[in-house]
Amino acid sequence: MSDVTAGTEVEPVEIELRDGRRVTLRAIREDDADRLQEAIRGLSVESSYYRFFSAMPRLPAKLLERATRPEPERELQLVAVAGDGTHETIIGGARYAALTTAGDCEFAVAIVDEWHGLGLARPLMEMLMRIARARGFQRMEGYVLTANSRMRDFAKRLGFAEMASSEGPTVRLVRRDLHPVP
Repeated sequence: MSDVTAGTEVEPVEIELRDGRRVTLRAIREDDADRLQEAIRGLSVESSYYRFFSAMPRLPAKLLERATRPEPERELQLVAVAGDGTHETIIGGARYAALTTAGDCEFAVAIVDEWHGLGLARPLMEMLMRIARARGFQRMEGYVLTANSRMRDFAKRLGFAEMASSEGPTVRLVRRDLHPVP
């Protein structure tokens, strides 16, 4: 890892979506557990399958704890929230986790179905990539189901190269260097 402190604070960023609504991108907090479970429930069966490679109506306790308490040196979980204060609702998220190869991390992203197509995934991923680079990561990769053409196209637009994966023909690997980050 670089000299950049892995625990560097993530400043919240407010963005405007295509429909004019404003949402905030920020790091997840421990008190987001219920909001995160509600977001998972907001995923269609297809979206859940594309994100988790299985239909998952809710996160098991261990995954929920890991998501809301990421290891700062190895992981980051960003969320997109609508509303504020006690009325915040998680509408999407992106995360990375360090891989065993030094400088590499794996990403995942999901947007609650009713928020699809509004331009939320790109700023989430761009923020995730910028922070990963600032924290010393040099390459980011992710696994995408071959049937998930929207995600495969999105990854390509972000500069990820697509290739075969060790998971077999139903899963593709997307990978990109984090230089330069958009």
